[in-house]
Amino acid sequence: MASDTDGQHTDGAGTAGVIARPPLLFLGALLLGGVLDRLLPLRFVVPGSDTFRWTIAAFLILVGLALAVAGIRNFSRAGTPVPTNEPTRALVTSGIHGRTRNPIYLGLFAVYVGIGTAAQSAWILILTLPLAITIRYGVVAREEAYLERRFGDAYRAYKARVRRWL
Repeated sequence: MASDTDGQHTDGAGTAGVIARPPLLFLGALLLGGVLDRLLPLRFVVPGSDTFRWTIAAFLILVGLALAVAGIRNFSRAGTPVPTNEPTRALVTSGIHGRTRNPIYLGLFAVYVGIGTAAQSAWILILTLPLAITIRYGVVAREEAYLERRFGDAYRAYKARVRRWL
């Protein structure tokens, strides 16, 4: 099997065993926030004009998409799948993954908060905290344990060198 720029390819089965696919967790939180907005409206106003609110929202969404796309592109170039329900084939430590271990999730959070800001949804923004806890412990912690089992010292060295989020 060919290796990526870090030379860390491996064969074998197994997955991280995350509690749910991360995009579904983000989508679920958005939908729940929308339902709560209808059932229990909370007033949320972004200071400044509508132009300011839309500028902030657009910035967050664009930055988030850029991070997520960069992370997905890195995985694709290394020949490893993005979906968490498939075995990881390569340890990707270069490109955007050389700056943050979770650029896709970081990007999804930025998009999520951008949508909440654009929609002026207090509930979507409130749900950011439980969503972050769920992603951190139900997804990232399981992925980290899996990658440590799968790649051993190479992953431990990567963890020591690159921050989880920012």
